[in-house]
Order: sequence, then C-alpha cells, then structure tokens
Amino acid sequence: MRTVQDHLAAVLAAAAPVAPLDVVLHDATGCILAADVVASVDVPAVAVAARDGYAVAAHDTYASGAQGPALPVAHDLHAGSPAGLRHVGGTAVRVASGAPLPLGADAVVPVEETDRGQARVAFQRVATAGQHVRVAGADVRAGETVLTAGTRLGARQIALAAALGRGRLRVHPRPRVVLLSVGSELIEPTSAARPGTVFEADGHALEAAVRDAGATPVRVGAVPDELAALREALEDQLVRADLVVLTGGLSELAHDTVKDVLAPLGTVRLDQVAMTPGLRHGFGTVGAHGLDVVDAGGRTVPLFALQGHPVAAQVSFEVFVRPALRAMAGHAELFRPSVAAVATEGWVSPPGLRQFVPASVLGSPDEGYRATPIGDPSAPSTTALAHANALAVVGEGDVAVHPGSVLHCLVLEG
Repeated sequence: MRTVQDHLAAVLAAAAPVAPLDVVLHDATGCILAADVVASVDVPAVAVAARDGYAVAAHDTYASGAQGPALPVAHDLHAGSPAGLRHVGGTAVRVASGAPLPLGADAVVPVEETDRGQARVAFQRVATAGQHVRVAGADVRAGETVLTAGTRLGARQIALAAALGRGRLRVHPRPRVVLLSVGSELIEPTSAARPGTVFEADGHALEAAVRDAGATPVRVGAVPDELAALREALEDQLVRADLVVLTGGLSELAHDTVKDVLAPLGTVRLDQVAMTPGLRHGFGTVGAHGLDVVDAGGRTVPLFALQGHPVAAQVSFEVFVRPALRAMAGHAELFRPSVAAVATEGWVSPPGLRQFVPASVLGSPDEGYRATPIGDPSAPSTTALAHANALAVVGEGDVAVHPGSVLHCLVLEG
C-alpha cells in the first residue's frame, strides 16, 4: 500500500508547469506571469495635472498677503490634448486632471481654490512649485521591472500592464482538464431516473472544483463500461488535455474497464493509497498524441483515475489533483490553507489509513478553532461534505479521536 506522501510526491513530480503562452490581457486575468514585465516607456510620458484647475508658473502667483494676483486664462487643455504647449509667463492655463502640463508651468492650482474664472482667474492662495503635478515617470520609469515572473495577475496588475501599452503578456495558461465519468449506469441529473441508473455527480462536482482551482474544465460526461468506448474517449480527448481525470471503474470486478485500459500504459499505475475515503487510485502520464504513443521528449499528459463515490472523488481531488493543477498553472502556493482545531467530539479512525472527515471548523486565530465532524466519520456522505467547510485529517497511527484532540484541518472555504 502506498502512503499519501509517496503518492503526492509522484503526482507533483509529474505536474510540470504548462508551457508559457503570450495571451491578450483579457485571457491573462488569474494566470501566473511567466516572464518579467519591463517598462519600455515612462508613465506618465510627460508631466500631467493631478487635479482639475489652472496650470501656472508658481512664482506668478506670489503677492503680498495670502491672496495671489488674478491672471489671464490663455488656453484650455484636456486629458488627451497634445503635449508641447509652451506656457506664457504671467498667464494661467485651464487644465483637466490628466492633461499634459504646458512647458514652463510648474504647478496646478485646484479649481476649488480659485474663483473659476474663464477669462481671468483669481487665486485664494499662492502656489508652490510642484503642487498637484505628476511628473514624467512618476508611476514608472522606462527600463524598470514592474512585474516579476510568478506574479498572479489580477485587476491591479492588468491595469499596470495596460498603462504601459502592453496588450499581451507571457503567462502560464490555465491547465485544460478533461473530465470523464465511467459507468454504464450513469445518467445526467436532467434525465428521468430508471431502475439501475445513478445520477452522474462526479463530473459536475469536479467541473466546479477545477474552476475553483483556477483551471479550465472540459467535461465529457459519462462513458459506458466498455473497453473500446473508454479507450476511444481517451484518445479523442488527449489532444485538448493538459490533464485528465477519470472517475469510477476502479473496483476489482471484471466488468470495470478502467484497469484494463490503463494497466498497459507505461507510467500509469493502479495503487491502494493509505487513505479513506479514496483508497484506490490510478495515476501516471500518457502521450499527448495517443495512448500508445511514446514521445521521446514530447508532451505527456498526467492522468488521474479516482474512485466513483462522489465523496471519495472530491477528497482525492483536494489532496492530489488540486495541488497538481496549481503547480501546472505556475503557482508557488499549491495547497489549501490549514488550521489546527480542537475536536469537539470523538470518533473511531481506521488503523493504518489517513482519514479525511468532513467537518465544521469555527473560531478565530485569537480564540483558537474548534472542529466538529458532520455526519458519520466512518461513512462520509455527499450531504456531510456539502455542509462542511473543512476536512479534519486523522493520522495513520491514530485509531481514535477524543474530545479535545488537536487535528490538522484542511480549510475548503472561508
């Protein structure tokens, strides 16, 4: 039996970042930057007004007392006006915020500190050189590295790139994850139930989980328990996949076909992993151009086979698949946050297995956290998992949890 740590190590060893791509800003949001962004221009390119008001040479507003003189208004400038207007001494230029400052002007008097004159303007106080002016390069200097590789691109970073005139960025794109659910008994939730059928839950759950992990799901749907059908579905989907997740078909029964399709593949192995739920796993890599293709140095696709029970599939996704997707997307932080929480009640845990129990974790860093199992820890249900905000983790060497025991808890949501 393989330990959780050994299986996770094998998974992460195969989860190389997806090859970088140059993408438009819209598609870069949420991705990890793959190359430094170096400014090619100053931002702003010229000195601009930081407030609506009047551009002046500060010394022209000096006068005895607190009130400066009235000056004739020589021109109007708006954001987008051409730069290069030369300032005439002894005058004022009405400027909008973001407008280029006239050459020779060194201050902006806010409009609310004036009489708002259009032909002549009077000031309430003298100006100071540099006030309300954003000088050229105040935000960014040409040649400056403004974003470093490894940065997650959100609204603030996209704004900076756009301000520099960068319409495309080099990123690790979101991994494309193909989801196949195996089982002749599976039907869509929109279908009418018939004797012997089961509503397909794994694909829908994992589709949401893949999106939450920052990847792009491609849900194929249910594939019957037929060797040719499963093999054909895999062959068809490999070309579009960065990672494949199969659910179901992992029992030892003769009618399950996953082991027959996966077992002959070079690096794919089926293992018992010392955890519950989710004891049986398949993992390895296959050639991106076909199951039988062995590419010397070519692209390979990680493939996960998870048990079909929805709780087992989702727990296995959290423990193994989600960290792999984060690594493939270029993230430095691969794992969910965790907290230490005190158990509010006790339960029995199977010896030799790492147990993951749906739980409600409440508290705060100051007062500490409390973990309460939801449902029966020995048989976790989809209902229990739906109401949990964490997975309480019981170690392989522990056969019981007692009230007051401190547990490591994997936080699933805030």
